[in-house]
Amino acid sequence: MDELDLLKKDWKKAEDDFPKLSYNDIYKMILKKSSSIVKWIFIISLLEFGLWLLVSFALKDNKNMERFQTYDADWIFIPLSIIGYVVLAYFFYLFYRNYRNISVTDNAKILMENILKTRRSVKHYVAFNLIYLAVSVVLVLFIQFDQDEQFIAQIQQASADGELVKYYVIVILTTMVFLAIAIGVLLLFYWLVYGILLGRLNKNYKELKKLEL
Repeated sequence: MDELDLLKKDWKKAEDDFPKLSYNDIYKMILKKSSSIVKWIFIISLLEFGLWLLVSFALKDNKNMERFQTYDADWIFIPLSIIGYVVLAYFFYLFYRNYRNISVTDNAKILMENILKTRRSVKHYVAFNLIYLAVSVVLVLFIQFDQDEQFIAQIQQASADGELVKYYVIVILTTMVFLAIAIGVLLLFYWLVYGILLGRLNKNYKELKKLEL
């Protein structure tokens, strides 16, 4: 039983040795907890972004990355990168705005609305990251088919052997398996981090509904 549950129990108890807590006391406790949760959502999203930047820099000298940089694909990946950074910046702004809005809320109904907005923002953020990953992988695959010398040689050999369709099926299925594993790992990460925070935020929302009854 957490601190809020203890306070509610104290508030509803008919006879108690301690002073009873008012509706306003319970509301302030929920507000404080909700504000803290949303602040951590904002902080963790920034830390996650920083982690991916470090990973990208660490892999910059990788042979595969160096080979990929030789492709004539800037016309695709520069706009894609710009879109990614802009959208992520927008989500960071949303998380910060949600935190500020909840921190200064003085009305239970508005607090409930802000909690729902925060939950939607996080779900949209997770969905965007997963879709962005899938689109990036598909684009990389198409570019490799078109420009990678190793892929082109394999395609030519498969065509000469009459196994071109088989080759494409194997490559596409392998890519889909890799993508499914990557998405699964990300979903697990998001569930462990954001899912737990959203679960606590949802609990606060339910507590507010009870207070309003």
